[in-house]
Amino acid sequence: MSYLTKEKKATIFATHGGKAENTGSIEGQVALLTERISSISSHLQANKKDYSTHRGLMQMVGKRKRLLSYLQKHDLTGYRALIEKLGLRK
Repeated sequence: MSYLTKEKKATIFATHGGKAENTGSIEGQVALLTERISSISSHLQANKKDYSTHRGLMQMVGKRKRLLSYLQKHDLTGYRALIEKLGLRK
């Protein structure tokens, strides 16, 4: 399983959070979680009995859901733009 490098994280936060140093932005955190979720889900497709990783994946999905609900309550236009950019809901 490949972890995200510092450069990859910086580009994710730069494109979604405004600046690369703005690691506390909700949009950047959701984008980072989405990237990690996609890599872990591809890992789990190959390793179906890796239950501890599955539990971690479910925790990340829950955290992303909570962050998205917070963003939806406080900035609806930003929420809609982020979902469209990441392609989360169809």
